[in-house]
Amino acid sequence: MDDAEIDDAELMRRYAGGDARAFERLYARHRGALHRFLVRQTRDAEFAGDLFQETWGKVIAYRDRYESRAKFRTFLFHVARNCWLDALRARGRDVTWAAQTIEPDDAMIADVRARGPESLVVAHVAGEKLRAALATLPEAQREAFLLHEEAGLTIEEVANVTGVGAETAKSRVRYAFSKLRAALADQRDAVAAGETAA
Repeated sequence: MDDAEIDDAELMRRYAGGDARAFERLYARHRGALHRFLVRQTRDAEFAGDLFQETWGKVIAYRDRYESRAKFRTFLFHVARNCWLDALRARGRDVTWAAQTIEPDDAMIADVRARGPESLVVAHVAGEKLRAALATLPEAQREAFLLHEEAGLTIEEVANVTGVGAETAKSRVRYAFSKLRAALADQRDAVAAGETAA
């Protein structure tokens, strides 16, 4: 059986049984989405790195108690969210959403090489606009949006991770999309107005 055909729950069972390669496969499958979620949620690359390590450390610690009632991905992001909330409580919830430059990762660099250098400028401008718009969202909506879009969780999985009903999770994602669309349209209109005035 090829690695891609082995589901996450089976890999976690194998890891609990002592197969270290099973953990390596899980890590390889989910590290990118988890890291992107934490960076965008915290807006602090160093803090996100700490949470990333803590999350994987807890997955390792829980390996013998893991039950596949939910998808592994849901379990992973639930652990990450709990690490984030614990860190917020420890910091007195003083984590800010100030603008910060995010260093490009290997996937971004490969994409730029494939599409040409001008794509980096376009992607950077679009990314800055999205980050600014994300900063305006209420925390619950931002979290639901990031879990759905960055982590690729379904609405039901977002509900499970955040501890709310599916309808509440769906509403949070829908409101986040609506507010982001409006904020990005306002920014686009402001840019267009500035260009016509010049």
